[in-house]
Amino acid sequence: MIFDFAYLTLVLAFILCAFGMVAGFWGGRLELRQAEPGALASGRHTTPNEPNGSSWGVRLTESSFHSIYAVCGLVGVAAVVLWYGLLTDHFQIAYIWNSSERSLPTFYKFAAIWGGQAGSLLFWTLLLSLFSTAAAVTFRTSQRTLMPYVNGTLLANLLFFLILLVFSANPFEQIGVVPSDGRGLNPLLQNYWMVIHPVMLYLGWVGLSIPFAFAVAALLSKRLDRRWVRTVRRWTLIPWMFLSAGIIMGSQWAYMELGWGGYWAWDPVENASFLPWLTATAFLHSIIIQEQRGILKVWNVTLIWLTFTLVILGTFTTRSGILSSVHSFAQSPVGPYFLVFLAVTTVGFLLLLFQRLPYLHGENAIDSISSREGAFLANNWLFAGIAFVVLWGTFYPMFSEILTGERISVAAPWFNRVAGPLFLLLFVLMGVGPLLGWRRTGAQALRRQFTWPAAVALISIPFLLFTSRNVFPVVGFSVCIFVAGTIVQEFVRGVNARRRSRGEPVAGALWGLIRRNGRRYGGYVIHFGIVLIGVAIIGNEFYQSTTHVTLSEGDSVELSGYSLKYVALESTQRSNHIEIRANLQVSDAETGNVLGKIFPRRNIYDKTPDQPTSEVGLRMTPAEDVYVILNGWEGDGSSATFTIYVNPLTMWMWVGGLLVVVGTLVSVWPHPQPARSPREVTSPFPDGTAAGQASA
Repeated sequence: MIFDFAYLTLVLAFILCAFGMVAGFWGGRLELRQAEPGALASGRHTTPNEPNGSSWGVRLTESSFHSIYAVCGLVGVAAVVLWYGLLTDHFQIAYIWNSSERSLPTFYKFAAIWGGQAGSLLFWTLLLSLFSTAAAVTFRTSQRTLMPYVNGTLLANLLFFLILLVFSANPFEQIGVVPSDGRGLNPLLQNYWMVIHPVMLYLGWVGLSIPFAFAVAALLSKRLDRRWVRTVRRWTLIPWMFLSAGIIMGSQWAYMELGWGGYWAWDPVENASFLPWLTATAFLHSIIIQEQRGILKVWNVTLIWLTFTLVILGTFTTRSGILSSVHSFAQSPVGPYFLVFLAVTTVGFLLLLFQRLPYLHGENAIDSISSREGAFLANNWLFAGIAFVVLWGTFYPMFSEILTGERISVAAPWFNRVAGPLFLLLFVLMGVGPLLGWRRTGAQALRRQFTWPAAVALISIPFLLFTSRNVFPVVGFSVCIFVAGTIVQEFVRGVNARRRSRGEPVAGALWGLIRRNGRRYGGYVIHFGIVLIGVAIIGNEFYQSTTHVTLSEGDSVELSGYSLKYVALESTQRSNHIEIRANLQVSDAETGNVLGKIFPRRNIYDKTPDQPTSEVGLRMTPAEDVYVILNGWEGDGSSATFTIYVNPLTMWMWVGGLLVVVGTLVSVWPHPQPARSPREVTSPFPDGTAAGQASA
């Protein structure tokens, strides 16, 4: 049977993976031993005794490459078979019976592969095998000394997930009697954002295995100079972009589907995606210092290990049942496997790092706090501090239950109070860091760089005080204005420099600026996107207004300048659920002008009528969202109960998220290299550029 065959492909992949892992590590060790003196320092691979490349080391290394390709193909076959079973309703497979139904739209049948435990693990393994294959193909010749160890590390990671699929979470397990229909997909997952949001998260999480593999390879091969960080810069930025997009899409799903008026609740599973984002962002900034000055070597390999560890810890959190969350999978036996894997990778990496400490001495020192190195170091401290706060708050309920027997939860207000000030300082550094020079920045350069952004921010404060007497949003908005001012200033200076030197029009100068300096100005776009997200968070946190009301047909309620009139309740039968939709007319409360209609609704699913879902009614504008939740109704809908929010500036969160993605694509896109002096900076973020340098 095809599903038995698919399971056998996973078993074969498991065997090949174990062989390839051993071959990679052993082959790398033999090749290093056979390398001629001086070859390691130059990065040149030689096998002098057998120039035809037939040594055991070369053979084993080649076997590790072939193992990666074979494992990718076998896992791909298994994934295709599971998709076939989902799309054709083969309910004799337990996973398909639990995750699908005949009336489920095809769109969601396809997405059901990541809607449950075993399928999501298979999907993770598929993506990991694809990333591993891409890395193997890309660096097969250019990083010959590192690649045996990279292959071995990636195959060890794949081996762990194949152990789960073969021994604990078999996606092709069959049940004795073939059911006529399935139980259906979790209603919360039947939303268009849940089709793409998990894919983005998985691409981010899985992709971060590549820089970790290179860090391990650099330690094992003792090639700990600046080259390995240059190699992994792009391979870190791309997963970071996917992870950023996944977090923003998850926020949009929570905003539209969960129906509580917000987008982020510091839920354990939300935090599980945010923690590796924090450490990966810190790594992307700190590798600039190693690339330019040859320092923070220990910190950088530690950061990328922390990022990988937090990915596995987050996966463990969602699958072990130790923390409760609306996002998590049901408790399953895979939790202990993750715990053992975490312990093994942690102990192994720290022992390896300890052995390689003599090779990780910095080549320089930080000369001044008023330098880009100083700003980046402070930046990394803040990222680490925020990560610690989020990690502690996430797992505190578990620790409290172990120590006291009482489970004490940490809610959003605690995270906001503790992490909020750290984020504010981080925003300040986001504006300051890019404009500082390497080694030291003099007083005159500081005045030239910060006079206009600081002046604009200070001038804005009296106007902000008209909107609120609360000091926190005023300070937050003024910091956002300061950071935006520094970014705009850099674009203006760059465009003016090109116009003076080349006589180009503004649009042409801007295009040439980005084309020739994509890493720098793509980073500025990312930072501007983060600023817009900050503006949206402040607006939603401090200026939100809400009311809870029951309206009869024809009744109206006013909130924050809007009048909402309840018109009627409508019912529509869909393929696998009934849609109950309220019709509300939105008008300007002062003039009475009709602004439009919104339709909050409830979906009642045939398979799970006791788990209705909310789909909010939304009128989105750049200034604010009118956001309505249908809570319930009486009889035939003659009256209904609503929760209404007016959420200022929320749209800019989604715009900011889009700019983060666009800026990352600009940064990683190949660009012609501009002529530069030895002190000029090349970096994935604008922080890595020389302050005020001409952008011709």
